[in-house]
Amino acid sequence: MPELPEVETIRRGIEPHVLGRRIERVTVRDRRLRWPIPEDMEARLNGRTVHATARRGKYLLLDVGEDQLLLHMGMSGRLFVLPANEPLHKHDHLDMLLSGDVLLRFHDPRRFGAALLWPKNEPEHPLLSAMGPEPFDEAFNGDYLFRRSRGRIAAIKTFLMDGRIVVGAGNIYAAEALFRAGIRPLRAAGRVSRREYQRLAEATRQTLADAIRAGGTTLRDFFGADGNPGYFQQDLYVYGREGLPCHVCGAIIRHAAIGQRSSCWCPSCQR
Repeated sequence: MPELPEVETIRRGIEPHVLGRRIERVTVRDRRLRWPIPEDMEARLNGRTVHATARRGKYLLLDVGEDQLLLHMGMSGRLFVLPANEPLHKHDHLDMLLSGDVLLRFHDPRRFGAALLWPKNEPEHPLLSAMGPEPFDEAFNGDYLFRRSRGRIAAIKTFLMDGRIVVGAGNIYAAEALFRAGIRPLRAAGRVSRREYQRLAEATRQTLADAIRAGGTTLRDFFGADGNPGYFQQDLYVYGREGLPCHVCGAIIRHAAIGQRSSCWCPSCQR
């Protein structure tokens, strides 16, 4: 599933091609995504201008005047910038033809993605309102994590992946951030010290920033808006490396299921 770095890569990829362009025509071929595409989407988007792009967690946001377009990639969704005459392919569910013959196409084989409209003059969309801070916000720091973790017996990895605590630390990036911070993923969140949380906050930010610079992580089918894969998988320390030697100390990487998610760690580097 595309995580924060992948969605940010897509946002940066499409932004130069869509900003300031007028939406000439919207074509919806299949409304049956995770949440049905609104019946009035075509009428509400036609003639609008894309004023800005943003990201909140894993959601890509397009400012289209009175409304905000929320896009979620789900498990297999892709957003492509294409020429207007690009041939149609299976699972191409939504097209936005922009001025200058630029085509923004949403492709989603599994249909777990979303394309929703939300009036900007209303409170934040319910899908966004319960989210925790962004990892690059000043509000996300070691003191914040320490406060939120008190009394919690859940594993630190489960705690870090909770979108109500912080957005964007999915399975891959939580594993890598915990490695960089030297914290075992199985430890109870409430037993991690303030100093360790300070390391973890910084490691989370740095891991995500490095992944964004690398264009995300391609493990199955993630590609950016230009069709190019991400390369952060070349820099993974623990994720998917069960039974292999640690890049730092040579110890054999261990594995366990934590919160029904595959988790790997180094028994020597992480305490």
